[in-house]
Amino acid sequence: MTYVGPSASSAEMSIPPSVEDGSGRATVKDVITAYVGLTKPRVIELLLLTTVPVMFYAARGIPDLGLVLWTVLGGAMSAGAASAYNCVYDRDIDEQMRRTKRRALPRHVVTPVSALVFATTLAVLSTAALWYGTNGLSAGLSVGAIAFYVFIYTMLLKRRTTQNIVWGGIAGCFPTLIGWTAVTGSLSWEPVVLFMVVFFWTPPHTWALAMHYREDYANVDVPMLPVVATPRVVATRIVVYSWVMVVTSLLLWPVASTSWFYPVVAAVLGAVFLLEAHRLLARTKKYESLKDISPMRLFHNSNLYLSLLFVAVAIDPLIG
Repeated sequence: MTYVGPSASSAEMSIPPSVEDGSGRATVKDVITAYVGLTKPRVIELLLLTTVPVMFYAARGIPDLGLVLWTVLGGAMSAGAASAYNCVYDRDIDEQMRRTKRRALPRHVVTPVSALVFATTLAVLSTAALWYGTNGLSAGLSVGAIAFYVFIYTMLLKRRTTQNIVWGGIAGCFPTLIGWTAVTGSLSWEPVVLFMVVFFWTPPHTWALAMHYREDYANVDVPMLPVVATPRVVATRIVVYSWVMVVTSLLLWPVASTSWFYPVVAAVLGAVFLLEAHRLLARTKKYESLKDISPMRLFHNSNLYLSLLFVAVAIDPLIG
């Protein structure tokens, strides 16, 4: 399970000053902190937030605790492996970007070879944990998510096209499928709808943050949409994707025959998200400075939206 796109919610764990300025050797604690940072813990939190609620819905109530623990363990290691691979491959541009220059590899606290071994170990352990604790289908989906994130997004799309996080974002949708298959052992339309919600959520979420860090991406020639398009164009696309996302979220109601709770929450959350998206577009027409446009308002709203929507997914079967 992995997530595509930059995220302020995934801020890297800071490297201690003694290591950063060269005034002291890295302690065991420093190295452990660096390795944990490679996994991008905040991204893991976000991914598990879309995994566990789906397990509740698939179980139509409270799922087996042991199953949840194995899924969380395997999913966390899977996401950590993908993030660590990403850090190894992107270490050259990470050194030049203010958002990422404090990562372990740019600060030379961890060597690329050590990080690669660490990532591979996590990938193997995550697959074994999911295979043992859930089933082969969930384990296979996890491997597919790692491969998609590393080979399709990181190596193929990220540095070549403005569509990098649109199609690369598919990797971040896998947790909805993994959570469902961990409980049921098979796929159905319910997790596919939630898969598509995350798919359409990813571009507005990521483009808003990329607007804030536009200069970072421009300096390293990564063609994020805000680098090659005007803020108004970016905001317009954010509005379009936001509308499609909200409509898709409401499809779970007829597809899964939810109770009244989910569609009401989804409609309210969607209305708030759309309001913020349209406000962002309005600010791009009024202001020229990205500081005045304040794209981070939508970014933070997007995190809250996804979190509360999936909490509603978990609560709905308990009410129904």
